[in-house]
This record gives sequence, structure tokens and C-alpha cells, in this order.
Amino acid sequence: MVPPLLQWLLLLLSALIAVIIRLSLQTLSARRTRRRNTVAFFHPYTNDGGGGERVLWCAVRAIQDERPDLDCVVYTGDRDATPESLMGRAVDRFGVELVKRPEVVHLNKRKWIEEKTYPRFTMIGQSLGSVYLSWEALCKLTPSYYFDTSGYAFTYPLARLFGCKVICYTHYPTISTDMLLRVRSGSSMYNNDSLIARSIWLSRCKVLYYTIFAWMYGLVGSCANLVMVNSSWTQDHIVKLWRIPQRTRKVYPPCDTTGLQVLPLERSTVTPIIISVAQFRPEKAHSLQIQAFARALSKFDEGLAKAKLQLVGSCRNKADEERLEKLKELAIELKVEKDVDFHKNIAYRDLMRLLGGATAGIHSMTDEHFGISVVEYMAAGAIPIAHNSAGPKMDIVLDEDSQQTGFLARTEEEYADAILEILRMPESKRLKVAAAARKRAARFSEQRFYENFKSAIRPVLSQSS
Repeated sequence: MVPPLLQWLLLLLSALIAVIIRLSLQTLSARRTRRRNTVAFFHPYTNDGGGGERVLWCAVRAIQDERPDLDCVVYTGDRDATPESLMGRAVDRFGVELVKRPEVVHLNKRKWIEEKTYPRFTMIGQSLGSVYLSWEALCKLTPSYYFDTSGYAFTYPLARLFGCKVICYTHYPTISTDMLLRVRSGSSMYNNDSLIARSIWLSRCKVLYYTIFAWMYGLVGSCANLVMVNSSWTQDHIVKLWRIPQRTRKVYPPCDTTGLQVLPLERSTVTPIIISVAQFRPEKAHSLQIQAFARALSKFDEGLAKAKLQLVGSCRNKADEERLEKLKELAIELKVEKDVDFHKNIAYRDLMRLLGGATAGIHSMTDEHFGISVVEYMAAGAIPIAHNSAGPKMDIVLDEDSQQTGFLARTEEEYADAILEILRMPESKRLKVAAAARKRAARFSEQRFYENFKSAIRPVLSQSS
């Protein structure tokens, strides 16, 4: 007679074999029915309104121009998304006119990549969840080219298994050596809970977790046939982690410098505007901007025109909505609510109008991989005050023809001082700085993106799939 424990083990083994056989058959079936001449973009959130979405639509447009014979498909978890609505959104929110409507494949399992699903071990949870979501996507439609524009590297081995060539545009590494250093040093940030930061034992455990995750991340990332990165900072980290420098290209993201550069550099001196353009996400550090602005107001010289702060951004979900409400409460707490305006989910034309009236633009995200908003400030003639790290520091806010183009800051006091320095500038000096900033912004134009993007993808698209 077979012992009960052995019976259970045999039952579990049989179930596991059945699952493996079923998944293998599904994969083989998908490979056989793979749609040739199709590029599918894995972008679960097509309504996030940020720089990542701009890259998506510019990438679709670039491929439509480069290879008109290829069909473009978008995998999205937005149930109300239609080919018509996405095409309209590309124009209304980003000014990108697609050649033809993209096909849409709706995904029903997006909750498995949402942050709230994983209160702990968020990175590994979302990464494994993305594999499950990608499985749904690839089973519904298996393309010739799988194009990830949202940074879900753990999906690449699966896409390769389905017979796809994998292309990705990586905005930032999911993990970096900077994150490891913060945990080791006990720094508390949005991705390092204060409880962990205060505990040596918990910090050591997290360092081990990050180290293992970094190894896994490097393994899956190396499965990409072509990697495009958006900045020098991202390139440095991705090359170290994925170790495929020969397949890695730096392609600066598309910034609407052409449309913004026609705006006059002159600004109203009656009520100077400090603008902030960023999604209402925790890492964007909007609270630092409000605190710095309040500090600057407290130091205003008599006779200096009182400024206004405009916070412009989009909300992806309920958590972002709640974060926005807390920012409004912070403004009230600091007694600057009459001097701070909030603009949520506005249309592209309205963003252009606000940028055209701003004297300065503020950005406060630590280790921002690139910083499209900083470039947009510069192109519009608003002097940037950006965080002194990563993309803004390495690629964007650099001197142009030996002329200063903006300011870099880290602390509340440094941001406040920069705000005051800009507002105290003689008009002639402000115009010189703004003109130099605008000239530098031209390096990151949409036209430059299209040229570099097409040059990068051409060899891969010309290969037989």
C-alpha cells in the first residue's frame, strides 16, 4: 500500500507536470499563430500622462514612419481604451499625430503589477506580476516584435519564449547601486521605509534582498535584443546590471522643444510664476517644492513682486488623488494656499499656455533618470531649478556656450535660494539665462528623438522575425 505522504507527493507532481504541459502547449500554439509584421507595445497604463506615455506615442509614430508595413498594437489595462481614443489622446495630450490608429489588446490582470497589491517586497511582487500580465498579453496576441516601454524587464524571457524579438525603451533601472547605497547608509526615502532605515538587522536583510533582485534583474534584462535608454545615468546603471553594452543605445526622450521654443522669452513681472510639471507620485517630492516656496516667500524683499507656484500633473489612481489632497493640506498648513495653484490632468494646449507664462520651473525628484519636464521648462523660456542628481545634473542643466542655463539644488534651503535668485535677477540677465537654456533644450527635440530612435531600431526591424 502506498503511504499517504507519497500519494500527496505524486498528486502534486502530477498536477505540476499537467501545468507545465499545458503552458508548453499554449506557448507552442502561440508561436505557430504569431502575427507577422506586428509590433506590440507593452504599456499597461496608457493614461498615466507622463513622459513615458509621450515616448510610447512617439515610438509608435516613428515605427509607422519607418515601416508602414508593420501593424502597431498596444497592450493596455485601461478598459475604456479604444483605437480612436488612444489616437485622439496622443494628439490632445502630447501633440503627436499617429499615421493610423493602433490596435488595442485589453488586459484584465493589471492588478498584479499595481503597487498596492504588494505592501511588502513590492519590487519582486510587481516584477513577477508583470510576467503573469505579459503571459495574458502574449496569449491574446503574439507579435513579431515585443516592445516594452514601461520597464517590465522580467517579461523579456517570456516574450523570447513566445518567439518574439524584444525591444525596450528603459526610462530607469528598477534597481540601482544608488538604492543599495541608501539602504546601507540608513537613508529614509519613498523606497526605503523609515522603520527599515533605523534597523541595522532589517537594513542588512534588505541589502541581501536588493542584491539578489539585482542579479535576477540583470539576467532577465540581458534577454533584450535591443535596449534603448534615455540618459547617461540610466545607461551607466543598465550597462553595469545587464552587461550587454553592444545592444544598448542612448536615445534621449522626445521633448516638445519645437512648439515651446516659439513662445516669447519675456514674462510678466506683476506675478512671477514658478511652475512644476510632474505626475503626483511620491518620488516627485512635491512637498519639498511647496516647503521651499513657502520658505522663499518668507524671505521676500519689500517691493519684490509676490510669486505664485503652479503644480501641474496627472493622477494615475486613487493613491495619487489622495497624495494631491495631502499637498493641498500642506499648502494650507504652511499658509500659502492662496499662492499655490493645482492643475490636474490638463490638456496639452493648456500646459503650453502655463509654461509660456512661467518665469521658472521647479523639479525635485532625486535620481530622476532624465527629466523631460526640465527640458520643457528650458524650451519654454522658464529657468529650471532641478534636483542636483542623475539626468538633470549629467545631461540637461549644463552650461551652453559658457552661459548658465539654470540651477541645481538638493535641500529646501537651496531650492528657496534659487527661487529668490531668479526673482531678483535683472531682466537682461534673466533673458540671457533663458535664451541659453532654450538653446540647450534643442538638443532634446522630438525630431532628434525620431532620428536616433529610427537609427537604433532599423537593424532589428530589418532582421527576419
